[in-house]
Amino acid sequence: MKYPKFTDGCHSLLCKFLTKEVFEELKDRKTSNGFTLSKAINSGVVNEDSGIGVYAGDEESYTLFAPLFDPIIKEYHGFGTDDMHVSNFDPKDLDISNPDPEGKFILSTRIRVGRNLADFPLGTIISKTQRDKVESLVSDTLKSLKGELKGSYYPLKGMSKDVKEILIKDHFLFKEGDRFLEAAGLNRDWPDGRGIYHNDDKTFLVWINEEDELRIISMQQGGDIKEVFTRLSKAVTLIEQKASFMKTKHLGYITSCPTNLGTAMRASVHIKLPILSRKMDIFEEIIKENHLQIRGIHGEHSQDESGIFDISNKRRLGINEVQCAYDLFNGVKKLIEKESSL
Repeated sequence: MKYPKFTDGCHSLLCKFLTKEVFEELKDRKTSNGFTLSKAINSGVVNEDSGIGVYAGDEESYTLFAPLFDPIIKEYHGFGTDDMHVSNFDPKDLDISNPDPEGKFILSTRIRVGRNLADFPLGTIISKTQRDKVESLVSDTLKSLKGELKGSYYPLKGMSKDVKEILIKDHFLFKEGDRFLEAAGLNRDWPDGRGIYHNDDKTFLVWINEEDELRIISMQQGGDIKEVFTRLSKAVTLIEQKASFMKTKHLGYITSCPTNLGTAMRASVHIKLPILSRKMDIFEEIIKENHLQIRGIHGEHSQDESGIFDISNKRRLGINEVQCAYDLFNGVKKLIEKESSL
């Protein structure tokens, strides 16, 4: 394995921190699951326009390849090697009301977390047999859920046209990953071992074996962040009783992409701000002050013509789940106040 040649146009954190010295130190290391530096950096080498450029293969990756991963985590999260991540997913500690009770601004609220199972490698190197076991274990667990979480599981393999059309209409169907995930090894054996679960009310959704082994999602129309958070907390707790999640005291919940470490939580709203959308300097100042991220509703860098944006928490590691929800609530409240005043 040779040191990769990066062009001057590469600005990923991989390009920044994979020095020749670090490369020489790590190039021959291999985790107990067989994950190597070559596999960790392949996505960023193939795709020089990556923002990060590295993926983990298992929990051990974050310690074995620490000379590369640690500075990337420090740069992205502001989280040092001696810091510890503490979780708090208790809705009782989230003392908030609906920031938009009349429904004038917030169209919908969605909170998701990524999770991976403790006894398996991550999706970048998981074998087909192991992936099928993850699907079987998780889908059986989901099928046992009761009450508002009760629903149905739909495997991607062999999915009928009718089911596919319904899931597309509901925006529930996930597709084969993009070129970044492809180069990281996350698209192998598609669509085997993948599937979607949703409850009867369509307010709770789980993707199995997409980027992470589980993407657990709670969502509904309107701006009741606490109700969405509470449903998600309940679901995650019930799933974890039967499927142990991969986590460490240092990094919290382990994910294949370092950006999702810690809570692995993305709490977001779709919000209509037509006036603020024409005053982006004010808009972005509020976003920055409240540790948020801004996207158009069709993804990063997109914007709806009617001024509808996807606003989400930016911080994930070193703060707990309740704090992530507070970041969203506080920021959205200020955005609504500013929009109203203008």
